[in-house]
Amino acid sequence: MNTTYSVAISFGSDLGWIDFDEQAHEIEVHIANEQAKKTVEEYLGREHTIQVPHQTLMDFTEETFDPKADLRSFQTVLTRLWGETGIQVDWSRPVDYVKAHPHY
Repeated sequence: MNTTYSVAISFGSDLGWIDFDEQAHEIEVHIANEQAKKTVEEYLGREHTIQVPHQTLMDFTEETFDPKADLRSFQTVLTRLWGETGIQVDWSRPVDYVKAHPHY
């Protein structure tokens, strides 16, 4: 059974994707821009403490996430990728399209 979750990313004119193997707890970054690849790998290689919202706009708790722990943690950490690195997570872009067309 395939346990890999993939999501598209973009930086400048380069498109790429990130694979997360939930069973092996491994992350692979695929993008032609080497600096962007290194930045994403460094970002996803460490834990992140994030204010998580609950019932109201004022109801937050601080939680620490290891992106390699599980799919929820991986996705939660990705929600902050753009703000921290300037690399966009393209949640709605089909990954198969990105694999076939890695540039705009």
